[in-house]
Amino acid sequence: MKNIYEECPILENDKFLIRRAQVTDAKELVKVYSDKNTLPFCNSDNCHGDNFYYPTEEIMKQVIEAWHLEYEGKGFVRFSIIDKESNEAIGTIELFNRKADDYFNNCGLLRLDVRSDYEREDVIFNLLTFITKPTYELFDCTMIATKARIYAVERIAALKRAGYVKSEEKIVGSDGTIYGDYWVINRHNF
Repeated sequence: MKNIYEECPILENDKFLIRRAQVTDAKELVKVYSDKNTLPFCNSDNCHGDNFYYPTEEIMKQVIEAWHLEYEGKGFVRFSIIDKESNEAIGTIELFNRKADDYFNNCGLLRLDVRSDYEREDVIFNLLTFITKPTYELFDCTMIATKARIYAVERIAALKRAGYVKSEEKIVGSDGTIYGDYWVINRHNF
């Protein structure tokens, strides 16, 4: 298995292409991160107060450059999600293997942010079903966790359909903050 931090793969199915985020995606991604209807679905747990609101292309470029630094430091991978029909970046997926002293140790943490018009069960299910298996292999993890708050009804329906279950366990942030609303799928159940 190749090290994802040395060679980042491109994944695709019939509807979407997932590849490492590029600065050239900024114009399209600002439509995601300046959309106030998208922000409540973004997972900014343990992100030092960032709320993922990036209202200009210049700020978005700076954020993508920061994602590149995290990748180079082996912190996480931030992928752009390209809709093959429109050929536009319609969101991002962040993935990393979380090392911690809580239930979510050796967990592939998945942050899935999509433009509000893509926050639909069919889209989320499609993305989950084709990113889950490679995540186990690329991040050498035993489970995958992603956040879905109670009001994220389309996302929750997609998670259930994809085999994820609501966890009663909480993530303990680096500053001791407790985070809930996580859904998990274990490798042996997939």
